[in-house]
Amino acid sequence: MNDHVYKKVELIGSSKTSVTDAIEKALSRASKTMRNLEWFEVDQIRGHIKDGAVAHYQVVMKVGFRIDD
Repeated sequence: MNDHVYKKVELIGSSKTSVTDAIEKALSRASKTMRNLEWFEVDQIRGHIKDGAVAHYQVVMKVGFRIDD
């Protein structure tokens, strides 16, 4: 088994639907320009309220990816 080096970057995903959708949209978009994505951790969940209801979900997350050997 090889030893690996990883890097973390911060992403912020948003969705009108759900927290899960915000996470999945951020990961999907990041995977188009980043390689070796391997894990994520959610740091913050927040949202926008309009007329007494959730109008938008926002998730601040860190995504880890393996640096190429």
